[in-house]
Amino acid sequence: MISSVAVFVDGDNVRPESGAEIRKFAQQLGRLDVVRVYGGAHPASAWMTAPGYRFIYAGAGKNAADLLLSIDAMEMLLFREIRTFVVATSDGDFSHLAQRLRERGARVLGLGEEKTPESFRAACSEFSILSPKTSAAPCKEKLGSEKSHSKLDEQIRRMIVLHSKNGQGMRITELAPKMHKAHGVMISSLPEGTWRAYLSKRPALYELDPRGQEAKVRFFPEGFR
Repeated sequence: MISSVAVFVDGDNVRPESGAEIRKFAQQLGRLDVVRVYGGAHPASAWMTAPGYRFIYAGAGKNAADLLLSIDAMEMLLFREIRTFVVATSDGDFSHLAQRLRERGARVLGLGEEKTPESFRAACSEFSILSPKTSAAPCKEKLGSEKSHSKLDEQIRRMIVLHSKNGQGMRITELAPKMHKAHGVMISSLPEGTWRAYLSKRPALYELDPRGQEAKVRFFPEGFR
C-alpha cells in the first residue's frame, strides 16, 4: 500500500528556490496528498507561485504562520490519519511539533539549512540538509541590479556594521529601537509589519538566524554592490 505523505513548509524561513528539492525528496516517501507552504507577514512571497504547492497566508500576527502550520499538521494526523510528514524549516521552534507527531506514531522527516538547531534535528525521525545551491540562488539573481536595495537597506546595513561583533551580526530585536532612534523608522508603518518579515523578504541582502531572543541578522556584501 502506498503511503500518504503530507508536506509542510515554513515559508517565512525556507526560500522558494528550495521548493523543487523538497517535493523531489517527499515523492520518494509515497503519495503527496498534502503539500502546503505557510507565509505570515509578507503575502507577496514567491512561494505563492511555486509549482505543486498550496500557499496558506496566515496573516500578520506574531508567529501566525508557525501556529497555523502546527495546527494543520496535527489535524492531518488525527483526522486524516496521515503517518508520514515532511517538515521543511530551519526554525528550532518546530521541535515541539515534530516531537508530538512522533509521539502519536508518525514519521517526521525534517529538511533545513546548515544553521538548523540541533533541537529540531533531534526531534525528527530523520533530518536532511537542503542543498546550499538553492539557498544561494536568490543572491545570484540580484547581483548587479541597481534596484536590489533601498535607502532603508543601506541604513540597516550600516546599523548591522555598528553593532556586529566578529562578523556574527546584530540581534534582530535591537533593530526596532535603534532604527527608530537613529532614523525615525517604525517597522509597524511598513507593509511587512515586523523586522523579521522585512529582512526575510530580502534573501539577497540578509541572512537570519532561526527565531529566538538572541537571533541575529547579517548582510551579504554582494547584495549591496
